[in-house]
Amino acid sequence: MAARIKQLASHLFADMSAELWQEVPLAPPDSIFKLTAAYKADTFGKKVNLGVGAYRDDDSKPWVLPVVKKVTQILLNDETLDHEYLPITGLPEYTAAAAKLILGPSSVALTEGRTVSVQAISGTGANHLGALFLSRFYRWNGAPRIYLSNPTWANHHAIFKNVGIEPVEYPYYDPKTIGLDFEGFIDSLRAAPERSAFLLHACAHNPTGVDPTEEQWKVIAQVILEKKHYAFFDCAYQGFASGDLDKDAWAVRYFVELGVPLLVCQSFAKNAGLYGERVGALHIVSANPDTATRVKSQLSVLQRSEISNPPSHGARLVSLILNDAGLFEEWKRDIRTMAERIIAMRHELHRLLTQELKTPGNWDHIVKQIGMFSFTGINTEQSKALVEQAHIYLTANGRISMAGLNSHNIRYFAENLDKVVRRY
Repeated sequence: MAARIKQLASHLFADMSAELWQEVPLAPPDSIFKLTAAYKADTFGKKVNLGVGAYRDDDSKPWVLPVVKKVTQILLNDETLDHEYLPITGLPEYTAAAAKLILGPSSVALTEGRTVSVQAISGTGANHLGALFLSRFYRWNGAPRIYLSNPTWANHHAIFKNVGIEPVEYPYYDPKTIGLDFEGFIDSLRAAPERSAFLLHACAHNPTGVDPTEEQWKVIAQVILEKKHYAFFDCAYQGFASGDLDKDAWAVRYFVELGVPLLVCQSFAKNAGLYGERVGALHIVSANPDTATRVKSQLSVLQRSEISNPPSHGARLVSLILNDAGLFEEWKRDIRTMAERIIAMRHELHRLLTQELKTPGNWDHIVKQIGMFSFTGINTEQSKALVEQAHIYLTANGRISMAGLNSHNIRYFAENLDKVVRRY
């Protein structure tokens, strides 16, 4: 009898499961991870991976920063450390130092106690927590919308959709000039309803590598202030872009100084090489300390329901680096090592295309763009040819990761880029 009941229950459960999930659609694979998988499966000796969004050294290997190795040893030998929970908003000495790094140690938003800083699961988690907070508490002028640059990091769309905020695009990249569509950007800021939210890349725009100049940032900030818009900054590449931490934070600091309402999403994945440790922070600049207290209370509630408490190891690593003058200087040297290698690859690629190969077209955008990524300006057919014929893996829109280029493969890439430009 028991066996019969068990058999019936098994059939019923199987039927119920089929009814529950049979209409779930199959999601398409992530394009970047699909590209990486294809690269790994390729046995061609000269294959090149220009899709990966992570730093590689001149031998195409992941690079653990020397300062990170040193700090890891310090933590391993610290007998006082344990594995207890961090506070809900994160390691206090980490979040305070991270805020000073992006806003500047003498920022009025910090000295006046108007900034709320919460540890997040890298930049992605900071974007999500910021989006979730806006979805609950921002005074929307109409339906909840976030203006995203066209193009932007693909995950931005999903993050805001998942919390009920509709992504709409504003002009940013001009394919004719392979540069910034500044007029289109400004026109969009002016045309948007008052108190609209605009997501801005603080530096090293992903995926184009095209940033506004300081003078253009000043105009952007002024229009945002006039229209009472909200600036949602995403900063994933501070220091990694130019090699200078202060220079890469210029736009954020200028907006704070001008009094633009804003928040900042911060990540230490790229500039500290801590991709897998997921070290990030969300900073919300408020009007006064009382408002900041209210904001922090609600961020704590949201954080509690999402991850409860953030992870400790990566935060401890970064905290030691940021709070020790000697380690901080070592980190800045490591950042310059990464940034300068990428900048050198830009100049060498430009030299090969313009001087040696005399590739048709203007390639000055290669050295004008900044950061890890570059929009090459080639079309989908040319990108496809590079993948299928030369085993050079890049996205269909012609975006490449400059970190994937090195002294061993840059000539191979340049020669094949020259071929597809001439042929297609």
